[in-house]
Amino acid sequence: LPNLLSFLLSGFIYTCGGTLKGRNGSIESPGFPYGYPNGANCTWVIVGEEGSRIQLLFLSFAIEEEYDFLSLYDGHPHPANFRTRLTGFQVPPPVTSTGNVFSLRLTSDFAVSAHGFKLNYEELHSTSCGNPGVPPKAVLSGGGRFAVGDRVRYSCVPGYVLDGHATLTCITNAGNTAVWDFPAPICRAEDTCGGTVRGGSGVVTSPGYPGNYGNQADCTWILLAEPGDTISVVFTDFQTEEKYDYLEVEGSEPPTIWLSGSNVPSPIVSNKNWLRLHFVTDSNHRYRGFSAHYQGKIMTVILRVMFLLFLPFNFSC
Repeated sequence: LPNLLSFLLSGFIYTCGGTLKGRNGSIESPGFPYGYPNGANCTWVIVGEEGSRIQLLFLSFAIEEEYDFLSLYDGHPHPANFRTRLTGFQVPPPVTSTGNVFSLRLTSDFAVSAHGFKLNYEELHSTSCGNPGVPPKAVLSGGGRFAVGDRVRYSCVPGYVLDGHATLTCITNAGNTAVWDFPAPICRAEDTCGGTVRGGSGVVTSPGYPGNYGNQADCTWILLAEPGDTISVVFTDFQTEEKYDYLEVEGSEPPTIWLSGSNVPSPIVSNKNWLRLHFVTDSNHRYRGFSAHYQGKIMTVILRVMFLLFLPFNFSC
């Protein structure tokens, strides 16, 4: 019976994709903008020059939410390289690979479809940070070639407030690669949840906690520590509708973590001096939500203390 079912379904699988090379180009879902086919299983592999990175800049995005997905792989399309999974009708921010290979896989079920997606890809070299993107309701000024030393500044349209850093600078990290010093900020309506959180420690909770959160919530918190420090987040409670309500954590390792369900997540540590928490709920069912303690880890102070402790021994040698 499984073999028969597989044989019957195989006739409904729509395959497409391929390997793309070159400094830049574009990718569209099959049939864009009139709708991709049902049963799609399409994989694109973008290969740049050795030592380069690949940036994706989405121009349009409409994929049936929670049933059809665009999966991104930081490298070849292998589970070990899985980066994130995109679905829904909001245009994603730019995404940049860590190496010279980036892969995308579109999968759709056998029912409803949507318009699909269109994106541009570009090869980035070590001196370019790439386009940081313009979040909804935001205005971007400055930029130039988005090279090391360039700065961009964000502001919001009336009725919205900016969360995050208004100014981003393209810098060189420890790996001698150009990166933005902070993530692009967001613009949120003045009466919504979320915000920018500064300070050594504190607690972040879902709206209404310990009561149930509301439907259609869309909250973003930016946790900021001092330059050179890291941030750890320890969850004490976590109850969300599995697969439909989720907390996305960005700025850790791996770069994006998706949390959903009723299991208390493991502690998360940032790989820079910031973490971005994005909480999204759908229009059905409400749960208790989450509570998390955050703590800045003062790495610079620890290193200075160690240096002072070992300084006499260095001189005695």
